[in-house]
Amino acid sequence: MFIHLNVFGKRMSVQKKNDEWLLFNDSDTGMRSRVYDVVIPSDIDEQALITYLGDIYHEYATDKNSDVTLIKTKA
Repeated sequence: MFIHLNVFGKRMSVQKKNDEWLLFNDSDTGMRSRVYDVVIPSDIDEQALITYLGDIYHEYATDKNSDVTLIKTKA
């Protein structure tokens, strides 16, 4: 299962696999590319994940895109 996020205007997703968070950049065409240079601690929950990515990517914040938000997807 993937958690889809808007990270300051950039579409990203995370997946918990084998007790490890995997981070991906999402494209407009549905392609996903793995982000290897950001390590997410395995013991954080979904809400802490949003805060963590906000801390890591804060330099991308703008007046128009000032938050990290969860993107609701159809189940």
